Amino acid sequence: MADSATPPGIDIRPLDTVDEVHAASRVLAEVWGGDNGGMPPNLLRALAHAGNYAVGLYDGDRMVGASVAFFAAPAARSMHSHITGVLPDLQSKGLGRVLKQHQREWALARDVGHITWTFDPLVARNAHFNLRTLGTRVTEYLVNHYGPMDDGINRGDETDRVMVSWALAAPPVPTPADERVVASVAIPHDIETLRREAPADAATWRLRVRDEILARLAEGLVIGGFDDERGYLFVRPA
Repeated sequence: MADSATPPGIDIRPLDTVDEVHAASRVLAEVWGGDNGGMPPNLLRALAHAGNYAVGLYDGDRMVGASVAFFAAPAARSMHSHITGVLPDLQSKGLGRVLKQHQREWALARDVGHITWTFDPLVARNAHFNLRTLGTRVTEYLVNHYGPMDDGINRGDETDRVMVSWALAAPPVPTPADERVVASVAIPHDIETLRREAPADAATWRLRVRDEILARLAEGLVIGGFDDERGYLFVRPA
């Protein structure tokens, strides 16, 4: 991740004050379409005060993103990244990668070897970022993991998630060579637009992708990577 240098004017700082915690909560609520309960200030304050990872991403004096992670079992070696977001007007500018690099360095300085997190398997840009850019390893497919959510992104949909693990000191997991790929499961290129314009079609995609992924996993295959055209790539366990 050597090419993820922080752009000029961008800074990442810990959330040390009550005002900063409330600002981060508002930013994350805006990212998630108005869900003010997504990361309540009191919970964020408690996590930060207990020594977990809680930072704000600043463009000058304006907070434009935030990221929160907490230590996970085994506590001495693992951390779970619960939420990371950048305001819509600054997305697709590499700032998510800057936040992840900062999170990685923070964790390594505390002898953490792995960071885990979940993402929606229907969101192609997140699958590309997590599996192709960062080179994480898929560990689980979680059906309706969070139950109903009332934010502008997830409202009305089931919350299936893919769990990934990022080995911080290891080389990125490479996209498998074509000869290793046994099967693939396609996903829509832009599920966000589909949810707005054709919600019934989006719901159909949710069930189709879930059924196909679970079927491949039941065959003993594992998700070995992601391709922008073919979708999730399945391989036999090494």
